Amino acid sequence: MIGDLITWCVFGLLAGALARFLTPGRDPMGCIWTMGLGIAGSLLMGFLFSVLFGSGLEDEGIQPAGFLGAVIGGILVLLILRSFSRKV
Repeated sequence: MIGDLITWCVFGLLAGALARFLTPGRDPMGCIWTMGLGIAGSLLMGFLFSVLFGSGLEDEGIQPAGFLGAVIGGILVLLILRSFSRKV
């Protein structure tokens, strides 16, 4: 249980950091928010994948495709956050 939580946190931190690196612009957020960004991106892409392709949420561990999905989801979440935080 604790090992799974640590794995999710490290996975989220790496995916969120890569999403922030690949998305140009300045985003003032620390390690915790970057970790949350990666985890939120992973959840978003997992949800979208299950809706689009009808697959269930099986626990098969960390896979390269899941990491890529988490990074893409992190980029989407970051762009959504930026669109809401822009002042008119």
